[in-house]
Amino acid sequence: MSDRGSRRLPVVRGRVQCTVKETIPVDRCRLCVHSASVVVKGRELPSPARAYCSRCRDAPDVDMAKVEAVICDDMQGEGFRSITSIIS
Repeated sequence: MSDRGSRRLPVVRGRVQCTVKETIPVDRCRLCVHSASVVVKGRELPSPARAYCSRCRDAPDVDMAKVEAVICDDMQGEGFRSITSIIS
């Protein structure tokens, strides 16, 4: 998967640097529209948010406690935006 137009956010003590000013618990990435994929044991997997809204609904269940990094496509610095605003 290409990381063009995205950032690789390492998980540090269960948190990611979402914006310049804000770190958030990695669990929130499960519901964020910007979360493109997650890295577990060195493998990129579809993020739970993207898997929910796409044809890859058969993606494996991701244990967010084991996520090492999040591939985030928020290049504007918007920060967390819930997927529920899109699917409702």
